[in-house]
Amino acid sequence: MAYLAQLGALTDELVAAVRAIPETQRQRLDLCRESTLRALRYHNFARTNQFEVEDRLNGLEERFRVTGRDALADEFRKRLDALEPFRDKWTPDVLHFILELADQPAQKSDLSNLHLLAAPEEDTQPGLTWQDIAREDGWHEDKALWRNINYASSSDDDNDHHYRDHDGDDARSRTSAASLSSISSSTDQYRPTVQQLTIKSPDGELQLTQVRESQIWRHADHAVAAEGRLKKRPISNLQFLREALFMLGDLETTLFDSRCEPVTTYQLADVSWQTHKALATSFAECGRKLAPLRDFVKRQQQVPLLQVFQDSLQKALRSFDRELAAIQGRFVSVQQDVVVSLLAVLAELSPYLLPLYALSGIIQQLQEERNPHAFRYLELLFDAVGMAQIEGRRGAYALLGRIFFDCFQVYLKPIRLWMEEGKLVPGDRTFFVSGPSTKQPLHQIWKSRFNLLRSPEGTLHAPRFLQPAITRIFTTGKSIVVLKHLKQHESLRKQRDRNEPQMDFATVCPEDVEFAPFSELFGAAFDGWIQSKHHTASATLHALLFNSYGLSQGLDALEYIYLMSDGSKSHAFASAVFRHLDSFSAAWKDRFTLTEIAQEAFSTCVDTYRLSAEVGPHSVAQSATASRSSVRLGLPTIRLGYRLPWPVRIIVPEEAIEGYHRMFTFLLQIRRTIFVLTHPILSFQADRDGSATDRSPKYYLLRTKTLWFCNILLTYLTTLVLAPSMAKLRDDLRNAVDVDEMVAAHAEFINRITSESCQGPKLQPIRDCILDILDLAIKAEDTHRAEMVREAEEDQESSRLSVMSPFKSPSKSTRKAAVKEEEQDMVSPDVEAMMRKSVMGASSGKPYAVAMRDMHADFERHLRFVAGGLRGVARASREKAAGKWDMLAEMLEVGIRD
Repeated sequence: MAYLAQLGALTDELVAAVRAIPETQRQRLDLCRESTLRALRYHNFARTNQFEVEDRLNGLEERFRVTGRDALADEFRKRLDALEPFRDKWTPDVLHFILELADQPAQKSDLSNLHLLAAPEEDTQPGLTWQDIAREDGWHEDKALWRNINYASSSDDDNDHHYRDHDGDDARSRTSAASLSSISSSTDQYRPTVQQLTIKSPDGELQLTQVRESQIWRHADHAVAAEGRLKKRPISNLQFLREALFMLGDLETTLFDSRCEPVTTYQLADVSWQTHKALATSFAECGRKLAPLRDFVKRQQQVPLLQVFQDSLQKALRSFDRELAAIQGRFVSVQQDVVVSLLAVLAELSPYLLPLYALSGIIQQLQEERNPHAFRYLELLFDAVGMAQIEGRRGAYALLGRIFFDCFQVYLKPIRLWMEEGKLVPGDRTFFVSGPSTKQPLHQIWKSRFNLLRSPEGTLHAPRFLQPAITRIFTTGKSIVVLKHLKQHESLRKQRDRNEPQMDFATVCPEDVEFAPFSELFGAAFDGWIQSKHHTASATLHALLFNSYGLSQGLDALEYIYLMSDGSKSHAFASAVFRHLDSFSAAWKDRFTLTEIAQEAFSTCVDTYRLSAEVGPHSVAQSATASRSSVRLGLPTIRLGYRLPWPVRIIVPEEAIEGYHRMFTFLLQIRRTIFVLTHPILSFQADRDGSATDRSPKYYLLRTKTLWFCNILLTYLTTLVLAPSMAKLRDDLRNAVDVDEMVAAHAEFINRITSESCQGPKLQPIRDCILDILDLAIKAEDTHRAEMVREAEEDQESSRLSVMSPFKSPSKSTRKAAVKEEEQDMVSPDVEAMMRKSVMGASSGKPYAVAMRDMHADFERHLRFVAGGLRGVARASREKAAGKWDMLAEMLEVGIRD
């Protein structure tokens, strides 16, 4: 309890010293005290391990010697040995703290800095004291020096206060006996007077008189004309010029008011009023145009972009003010007679005023717009530079160009930080990239973590002249972020080109290319600046995806699994699933069984630990009979999954996997139909000496045509769609400049195979008709088997009756029926019942021959619709897949009877 009481008291002192919370805020004070006390009581920080500190110190010495810093290691060991006699219980903590502060000591330590740690030499000479100074100057004997001054109205001797020395110093007590009058007189003796500080000139009065006379026109009374109006006060050209220059320099004048309007009570001597008014208006117009600039530079700006713009305007105005001062200097100290020409001065100032007019127009436009972006003035500056170049105003072109690039350097800072470090400036509202608000999976870094800012109208939150390069800037920054997660950013820093192109007016717009448009010069220079950073990051990430993270191997696996490029492995997987489906086994919709089948089938070509299978929830509600009898019901619910490395998933996102699944389902449906047509169920196979064959020509004709149709589809997909598209995809990925191009190439591949395989939304009726043909083939096979079952049952009944007859020996057909019964005994009774129900359900009650004839007619109708639809869509469409559709239509038209 004593420990807790002591800890509580120390905690109170700590909170009072650090937080300084007033006692009135009792709740906040108690909360802070409780949290601090809890942190101190339950901390789990152990004492510093002195042996670990010793090992680290020895290791640091060894590192010095390994890196060739033997002299540094010797000095380090010498100081460790010198520390031994002074060790106490806190020495390990101090050394551990110093080790934690160390930053690459083997590389950054400099032996020449050791002399800074040496103790200063003691000064053996005696120091200078006030007593020595007093004895040297002689004021130690001044008794009135230490006397207090009485500021009361009376100055009697009784009111004097003596300075007492409590230490009993006799010398100081002697100096405290002086009177107030003596110290006052000594103080006044050394105080300079106004006359002493005044610079006396022999002709000063004359000069002052001349100055007053030169300014008398400002205060003279106005004369009244005969008609009662005030007469204009005449002024000289020099006076007008001086006032006009002051007005242009933003100074108060008599001839112009605060709004740069001419005062009408003055007029140039020997000049008509109209002429004077025109001259005054010309100068006033110049001042009014400069007024927005003068007002803008006086305001305080918070945004860095506006601050640098304000600084550039101040420099331009200072340069203009220097020109005004130079003109004033010519007329102030006139050495010879000169003619004061107001028009000549106005023409002389014109080249300096024109770029300032352009800047003033930018300020006015910014003020007129509602909530302009901080970079809006960059767009206006860019346009002003181009306009000055087109108009041939070289001075304005150069000045505006330099101001533009000075301001653009500030806007380049967040771009450079993004493209080199993949970082965003916190709170920056001028940059066009926004960061994540929540943490996202690694494979979504490229697509969802960062976004380009856009306005509600959909325009990019960036200057117009940068928008062609925004995509590459955005891509480069995302590449850096991905490389950081791959631990490859440090190596990229070493490879980065340090010779960054200069982005200033002299480099971008040299004099030898003055006729080239400014926009093209800037575009070429900025493109080179971006390329110096974009190429290195993109090339590094491109090489890592192929060489270190198996992009090619991942595409091979997707091709094997989803596009069934290896027929033997795809057949092994599909046939196993179809056998479970035909036997009505629940294993075909068990994800563990399907995963085992898939891993066994593709074990030689993919990483099996990445492969898995699942069945959609809709398959549970579907009956086994319906799933077996239609390619539309059970097969689309089977989904294979292949886990790619997360960098590869940037190129192959989730929506692309959905495209692979569509192709996988379509190929699986075609293989299902071929399997049903080529793998009859033996337990239902009738063997009646060819009698069934003789009576089923329509069945075999329909079976042959549907099998031909499936083979045509499979050949078309594998040889004309999938193989060429996959080869083109590999070439596009190898030749891609950056990850965005790789993602676009893969997305184009998915769209291309989806469209060419008739899986797109435009060909939905044709796709449905193709599936109708596949279902029709399964239905025809089931109808034929139902007929065989019916005939087998009739034969079995006839055999049973013949066996019961005592006068008739078993015939050959009877013996075969008996063998048939033995074969059927090998099949599970439940499975046999479901098989019988399935095939018997295929019969619609029509006679066998009629059913076959109707199904054959349906096949011909569907085939004509598919071929005609493909031909019509191919002719009416401008898509690249139209040629492939036309080829498929031509292949199918071979089987159409006229």
